[in-house]
Amino acid sequence: MVLYYHDILFNGTNVANATSARAANATKLGDHQFGMLVVFDDPITKDHHLLSPPIARAQGFYFYDMKTTYNAWFSFTLIFNSTKHKGTINIMGADMMDSETRDLSVVGGTGDFFMARGIFRTDTFQDLAYFRLQMDIKLYE
Repeated sequence: MVLYYHDILFNGTNVANATSARAANATKLGDHQFGMLVVFDDPITKDHHLLSPPIARAQGFYFYDMKTTYNAWFSFTLIFNSTKHKGTINIMGADMMDSETRDLSVVGGTGDFFMARGIFRTDTFQDLAYFRLQMDIKLYE
């Protein structure tokens, strides 16, 4: 199963389109947003188009945790509630932003997603304003 995660950070003016917002501002340590905490409720789509109908929501947070480069730590749940899929996938781990492929741990799943595994790739990145991840999720058979 290939899914796309879309995150649009609130910039003070994009209230209608934003799916995430800063809950704590960056500290003065380093030049890489160290300490900034972002809470999100992001759409998950079956293709890379942001305006495609969402098939799930990603709800959770990430924070920037390195002073010397961009790196974040994620913790979130993919919530599915459709006629095709029901259940959740819980994901957490370090997001090494310099790497094309990131291994974020799938730490649990419910319903159709019991024992799911996955790999995440940066599909596109536009500064802090927007990013899209491609998620390749393997379901237990």
